[in-house]
Amino acid sequence: MILSELIQRSPIRIFEQSICGGLKAGEIGIIASLNGVGKTSVLVQLALDKLLQGKKVIHVSFTQHAQYVIAWYEDIFDEFISKKNLENAGEVKNEVVKNRVLMNFNQDGMSSDQIIRSLRAMIVEGGFAAEAVIVDGFDFSRADRDRIANVKAFAGELGLSVWYSCTLREKEQQCDGQNIPLAIKNFVDLVDVVIMLEPRPGSAGERVSAMRDTPAGHIELSVSKDRGIMDSKALAMRLDPKTLLILES
Repeated sequence: MILSELIQRSPIRIFEQSICGGLKAGEIGIIASLNGVGKTSVLVQLALDKLLQGKKVIHVSFTQHAQYVIAWYEDIFDEFISKKNLENAGEVKNEVVKNRVLMNFNQDGMSSDQIIRSLRAMIVEGGFAAEAVIVDGFDFSRADRDRIANVKAFAGELGLSVWYSCTLREKEQQCDGQNIPLAIKNFVDLVDVVIMLEPRPGSAGERVSAMRDTPAGHIELSVSKDRGIMDSKALAMRLDPKTLLILES
């Protein structure tokens, strides 16, 4: 398969169609779930889709294990490409790496202004004309409205789309009646798209790999907010619980 055909047939095209053409410049999207369900995998697949199209992406990690982010990109790229028999896969992979920048921050140690200055320095002064920013490991329970408003203004100024992950805490009420995470309720009006990942049971005895303890069956993607529409509905796709790749339903 040639690269253009792979891009055209990607399940991300269905994902984009489900949310009015995908996340646009100046918009913020959130992928939310309990820990270990597949948020990082979805974010990486969204990033890889941009990268395969020759677009630049900055991946921001707030975790203490940022080195695993590279492994996610390697594993998902190899898994995805192996299923599609992509021509010149080695050359494509080299281009993907050149168009991706990984940045690691400590949420406690840096203000939103400092982080935005670092991103601006990379994009403007550094000449890395990113189209999308992926933010993983950010703790929304410690975020305030001003912080998110600053990011949205920055995204609008530089024409960036920004995808976040949002981890729901167990043993608590996680979402409101519209399936919006309570951690983002105070600034949900600043968020354009909210996608929820929820495991659905499968056949008895099936499990994913030890490093991903999500129950088997499949992982459902549903949209809780799509711009002005707050109406939770399942999307026509799912995550494979073994590979955590997005598949058509």
